[in-house]
Amino acid sequence: MKILVVNIGTTSLKYRLYDTDSGAVMAKGLVERIGQAGCCPNYEAAIAQCLGDLPIGLAELSAIGFKAVHAGQVTGARLVDDVVLNAMEEFTFLAPAHNPPYMAAMRAFQHQVPSVPLVALFETAFYGELPESTITYSVPYEWKKDLGIQRYGFHGASHRAASERAQELLGKKDVRHISCHLGGSSSIAAIRNGVAVDTSFGISAQSGIPHNNRAGDVDAFACLYAMKRLNLGVDEMASILSSKSGLAGLSGGTGDMRDIEAGIAAGDHRSQLAMDVFVRAIRNYIGAFLVELGGIDVLTFSGGIGENGAATRAAVCKGLGFLGIELDATKNATARNEAKISADSSRVPVYIVPADEERIVARAAAQVVSQAVAK
Repeated sequence: MKILVVNIGTTSLKYRLYDTDSGAVMAKGLVERIGQAGCCPNYEAAIAQCLGDLPIGLAELSAIGFKAVHAGQVTGARLVDDVVLNAMEEFTFLAPAHNPPYMAAMRAFQHQVPSVPLVALFETAFYGELPESTITYSVPYEWKKDLGIQRYGFHGASHRAASERAQELLGKKDVRHISCHLGGSSSIAAIRNGVAVDTSFGISAQSGIPHNNRAGDVDAFACLYAMKRLNLGVDEMASILSSKSGLAGLSGGTGDMRDIEAGIAAGDHRSQLAMDVFVRAIRNYIGAFLVELGGIDVLTFSGGIGENGAATRAAVCKGLGFLGIELDATKNATARNEAKISADSSRVPVYIVPADEERIVARAAAQVVSQAVAK
């Protein structure tokens, strides 16, 4: 099958064309600065450019796959229809940076290529087997039952890909794995035998460890107190938590780890604080997941920071020799692409595993289309 996988940003469209029979990437591309003056005007134009650049005709496309984010209890891999789009609309408040551009792109593809099936693989799908006690908040139970207020988890495709690769690298399926996806958006997942058993994310992509400009975990009453003192409304506070917090809010800059590391080198206190808060949060989740898993067989790093941030990886693993986790300083500093960065003496191997979300989406889309045809 020929599957086009589309990754939608707030102002960008990345795509890869897969031949799922051979596993080959037939084409890939990027349209940036969508909607900005002098650039691609809208998603309709970006999609037309993407489709026009493909090396195959539209009749050869079996499906278009999306790494969708949040639709509550509508999850898994699904053909995009009104049920899916309405559920995404319902949960937009919890995914304000992700759901609107994805919905816009899905509708634009429906308009331009109505004969090609669209498949959404939701990031929540990887966490479908989490125990009820893990997903349940200690708030009135009716909120969970009536409003879908629970923990969901995201970055599912990335963590699934890291899990599959870790099993291949270790040559076995029974693996206790902690996967760190660190980037503009960051999360930690605890995985046993390829199945997620816990996640740092909660009900929204603003939760967990600090992100580029999203808050991560915050005591709810801190937000309520600030709202009361500063006379802020719900939407104002939501905007602050989802776009003016995280590493950017702490450092006073962009939140980009490269800028934070430059600030640290220049002696900037707030840059150092941002790094320290980020690392502490990662280590806290790793510690909790070690208890959840009853130990660890492999630790992996993915995502822009996970794959390129040697200083962050070193800080996360510092002093963990008593747990069997030891980095090789030279390997860590010089590693590029996939690499083993643990010391030879480390009982627990540590790997950089480049994020491979699109392959997971392509495979899921092919399965959905095959099942639909079989019916």
